[in-house]
Amino acid sequence: MMLPFQYITFCQINQVCSLVMLYNQSMRIYFSGLGGVGIGPLAEITLDAGYGVVGSEPQPNPMTEQLENRGVTIYSEQTGQELATEHNKSPINLLVHTSAMASNHPELIAARELGIPTTKRDGLIAKIITDKQLKLIAVAGTHGKTTTTGMLIWLFRQLSLPVSYSIGATIGFGPSGLFDPDSNYFIYECDEFDRNFLHFHPDLSLITSIGYDHVDTYPTEGDYRQAFRDFLQQSQKTVLYRSDADKLYQTNNIATPETLDVLDDVNLEIDRLMRLAGAHNRRNAWLACRAFSHLTQAAPPDLDQTRLTKIVNTFPGTNRRFEKLSDSLYSDYGHHPDEIRATLQMAKEISSHVVLVYQPHQNIRQHDVREQYTDDLFKNADEVYWLPTYLSREDPNLEILSPQSLTESLDKNKLSFAEFNQELWDNIQKHLDDNHLVLCMGAGSIDGWVREQIAKS
Repeated sequence: MMLPFQYITFCQINQVCSLVMLYNQSMRIYFSGLGGVGIGPLAEITLDAGYGVVGSEPQPNPMTEQLENRGVTIYSEQTGQELATEHNKSPINLLVHTSAMASNHPELIAARELGIPTTKRDGLIAKIITDKQLKLIAVAGTHGKTTTTGMLIWLFRQLSLPVSYSIGATIGFGPSGLFDPDSNYFIYECDEFDRNFLHFHPDLSLITSIGYDHVDTYPTEGDYRQAFRDFLQQSQKTVLYRSDADKLYQTNNIATPETLDVLDDVNLEIDRLMRLAGAHNRRNAWLACRAFSHLTQAAPPDLDQTRLTKIVNTFPGTNRRFEKLSDSLYSDYGHHPDEIRATLQMAKEISSHVVLVYQPHQNIRQHDVREQYTDDLFKNADEVYWLPTYLSREDPNLEILSPQSLTESLDKNKLSFAEFNQELWDNIQKHLDDNHLVLCMGAGSIDGWVREQIAKS
């Protein structure tokens, strides 16, 4: 006789695994921060997958309004009492929160007192994939995850194939999170921060690039690469480029697993068939097409590489990945030297005069990458406006590096120090009037500021 419940084990990094009894039909999930760009779309996926959703959000926004229109109860305070109230109405089976939430947050304290298990978003995604018996297509890597995830979603949608997915950006051809009850696949942008991607055992993984990032999670480059090796070991099949496979295996005298599909870095077909701007975009597109060819259950019988490349060449892009805000004004989320180099190269393919407005992200990261801020890195920028570093999840014991200290090796003839003020916006307008391409780059507040200035203009 079937029991009306199943046991799910939630394993969280640096925490004890807890065995939790979760009811399939009546499971209720409480989300902390329903207005967030990651949590909000995940709540919609959860709703569409048939689970009960309730939560909190101190700052109402279009996402919370959208969820409320779907009948979701959202509390404006996060004292912990709201969670207790809902739990008393009908048991809350799980609290979902972001990696940024402190362990002493009132809602986490309340969850512990009430005996409610907690997980970050990846733990819930893993559960939904397991419960719904979906095949996971995971996109991981230091750079290029969002764009490559978007390309895969674009391929599925253009071929009219049902698919569920979650992507860390806004896309113009669908929501950023979707559960399709007819789908067999779930495409997910897997983030290595906080070792979140180790929640998963993908059927197919794509590795877009291997560099070094998130020094607050990985103290050494060796730690970072080991996490990727662990992730690949959990994947049934992985598609990646030779240079990245070598970083993980050959340079460490470790045998390359047979589960890898390794692509040549130098491939004339990439530039011959791919029409997207930017060498890194063309590489990502080739990777997505090669990965799609492994999905024999999804692909129509007449689908070949030529047709795939024609489709991916029409990819419209994603929000904040070289996003065009006006005729010559672009916004990009990039905040790592490798991303800066690749995006400036793409900008130079479009315009002969490129102006970069750059906001570094995280002081702790700047201590790690400061030696990479050289003239060679910024060679495709004709002028650079340097903003103060956006501070987030910082080590209070580290000196805050000034713009002057970060730019000691840069050509002072093309460098200006800037603040978010009218003077900067006036300079941007002058460059646009001169038909210069202006690239506003960073993962902090720069994008919001630029959009505010456009709205005021």
